[in-house]
Amino acid sequence: MWYRSWSQTDQSYRKRQMWADKAYKKSHLGNEWKKPFAGSSHAKDIVLEKINGKKIASFVPIDDCLNYIEENDEVLIAGFGRKGHAVGDIPGIRFKVVKVSSVSLLALFKEKKEKLRS
Repeated sequence: MWYRSWSQTDQSYRKRQMWADKAYKKSHLGNEWKKPFAGSSHAKDIVLEKINGKKIASFVPIDDCLNYIEENDEVLIAGFGRKGHAVGDIPGIRFKVVKVSSVSLLALFKEKKEKLRS
């Protein structure tokens, strides 16, 4: 029967422990250091004013959909998903825009419908 000598076990142990060294890990793993803002959404939010005078900050979910919303448009907003709490890396924003002047924001983005002119 074949047994490992002490030197072989020491070598394999050392190889496993080298990954705890940050410099070794960086040079051998091939990844750069983590970038804290690399995956974060650069969210565009808009401030809406309700009929009763309150102001609400809401999130426009799809990129470039902010171009479809103009100054005095009526928008339909919905909750953002955590029962009144902020979601993810977007602090303080609890609502998202769903419709602009009774046309879905997704339909506007995909150019299936056009916004009603009033």
